[in-house]
Amino acid sequence: MKLDSQSRVLVLTGAGVSAESGVPTFRGMNGLWEGHRVEEVASPEGFAADPLLVWRFYSLRREGAAKVAPNAGHVALAELEARLGERFLLATQNVDGLHARAGSRRMLAIHGELFQSRCERCNVPFADAQTYFAAPLPRCETCGGAIRPHIVWFGEMLDPAHLQRVEAFIEEAGKRLVFIAVGTSGMVYPAAGLVDAARSVGGQTWLVDAAPSAEYSARFDRVLTGKSGEILPGLFSESAPSP
Repeated sequence: MKLDSQSRVLVLTGAGVSAESGVPTFRGMNGLWEGHRVEEVASPEGFAADPLLVWRFYSLRREGAAKVAPNAGHVALAELEARLGERFLLATQNVDGLHARAGSRRMLAIHGELFQSRCERCNVPFADAQTYFAAPLPRCETCGGAIRPHIVWFGEMLDPAHLQRVEAFIEEAGKRLVFIAVGTSGMVYPAAGLVDAARSVGGQTWLVDAAPSAEYSARFDRVLTGKSGEILPGLFSESAPSP
């Protein structure tokens, strides 16, 4: 991939990037977690019905994510950002915090952040790496409201500010845009529609995935099949000069 001093790079990452670090999925072959449908542990209704069950699920996820490390793909993206500066933006569907640990800063965690929590009433996120496997569950020190994981659950909308920032980046880049989707199946919208937005302004589109689907692949100019930790370091070896 050849980038020049005018190139602007937008990256979308999905679960495939984290899988290479060994992040547990906590879902069985039948799509259940300990016999529970994922909606029971990842929805407002599930939290209202059984907050302890939800917190136990996310506490296990916190424990699992804390035990793994960023891989070469995470590092390659952080290094590219360091070279491009404001001409780089990363939107990740992953909540595990591995991009940030690798050094990514111009990043939008569009599905939330595993190591943050927020009060249901105050709605202000804060850093939280604690695990909650038993009562009492955390309450807001300000208003007494229930504390929940800072995750975008089923039935909830993405942060409009995140979408606006991505849209503005695409529009400003225009034909200078290079869009790269990494380790994502293209099944979840609105993130899955970013490739179409990139194409609409004349940008280049790349897909890097270990097992890309034919349907999603057909929407890209270039498709590289393989692990992101093996492909990205070499793909970005020739990058644009620093700003």
